[in-house]
Amino acid sequence: MDAIGEDDLKEIERRIVAQMVETFAVDLSGLVLDMTNFATWIDSANPRAPIAQRGHSKQKRNDLRICGLGLVVSTDGGIPLVSHAYPGNLPDVTQFASMVTELVTRFSSLLTADSGAGAGRLTLVYDAGQNSDGNYELLDATSLHFVGSLPPSDHPELLAVPPERYAVVDEEAFPGLVAFETTKVVFGNERRLVCCHSNGLHDKQSRGFAQTLAKAHRQLAAVQDRLARGRCRKSREKVEAEIAAILAPRWVARVMATTLTGEDPAELRLSFGIDEGARAELETELFGKRILFSDKTADEASTAQIVAEYRSQEAVEGDFRQMKDPKVVSFSPMFHFTESKIRVHVLYCVLALMVARLMVREADRAGIHLSVRALLSSLAGIEETLLLYQGERGRPRARRMLTEHDATQRRLYDLFGLDTYAPKH
Repeated sequence: MDAIGEDDLKEIERRIVAQMVETFAVDLSGLVLDMTNFATWIDSANPRAPIAQRGHSKQKRNDLRICGLGLVVSTDGGIPLVSHAYPGNLPDVTQFASMVTELVTRFSSLLTADSGAGAGRLTLVYDAGQNSDGNYELLDATSLHFVGSLPPSDHPELLAVPPERYAVVDEEAFPGLVAFETTKVVFGNERRLVCCHSNGLHDKQSRGFAQTLAKAHRQLAAVQDRLARGRCRKSREKVEAEIAAILAPRWVARVMATTLTGEDPAELRLSFGIDEGARAELETELFGKRILFSDKTADEASTAQIVAEYRSQEAVEGDFRQMKDPKVVSFSPMFHFTESKIRVHVLYCVLALMVARLMVREADRAGIHLSVRALLSSLAGIEETLLLYQGERGRPRARRMLTEHDATQRRLYDLFGLDTYAPKH
């Protein structure tokens, strides 16, 4: 593992991906980019693994060093096509340029080789976490189309558009979704914006915010009770800071009204309540809304296509969930503690995910709809057994044969040509 450098790892992945795309005719027209990180158990004093750093852990393990991983996957089966490992203390947005550069290099060579995997400009989809002026300067200089999103709170004039301007996108494909289109100069160029409102997202945000408010209410009630007993030893400034921390979660301060009276610690009293009018205004203004934007014209993609492409991010999110599955195709536990070995570990984890996703894709096309875990579990039930027959004399006769398998296993057996590896009578 120490003999394989970063350039070697890239070349290995490039060759495997090129062969895979050609052999399995993977559609490259839709690509999704996202990044995550994985917790490690590397000692804090270990200097031999600079890729493992403390940062914002997406697994909520801020006590551990983490490694970052970026993936570009196909919307055709969620198959990894580009991987990029990076130190866990670096923000995701700083790694976007490296991944796009590799993406353009790798796929332009595939298309010029007439692989039949796709033609024309490819579309890259990603979330708002990748937005920056430098990243869009790079994208605008490439032949890639893109579909991204903008934080709604950064565009209050779009949030204020009345409901009458929204129109149904596609009731069959996207029930409860309405949208309107406009243009606006964003990141240096005029872009096409699709402003959406989803009833489903609205309801989820409303339920989540209700839980956040309930938690803040409990915390404020605890502070209120403590102050009411007259035994507080904190100064007014410290109590105000405590209240501010409780109100810090998103949107809470906007709808939760608090009043702190008194100056001396023993005289401090707190009253609070929810401003229902402010809450209703917040829900009308923000909940359920999302602003998508793209360089595609209306002739190149309809509103429904823009929405569908943005929602294809589920492909890469599903891949990250799979890599965090502790049972199959999992990144952890990682029993490596040096830089070179960690990078090799990342590569073979991505290759394992690639194989698993290809198998699921092939099974799905054959009418066998299974998750990665269910498919591998079903295949694991196809076992070989050794039977020994003892005669009257001499050594016992041995016969190798397969165990009995169910209908799904028989279909997978035929689909993947397992007869090639089965024992012969």
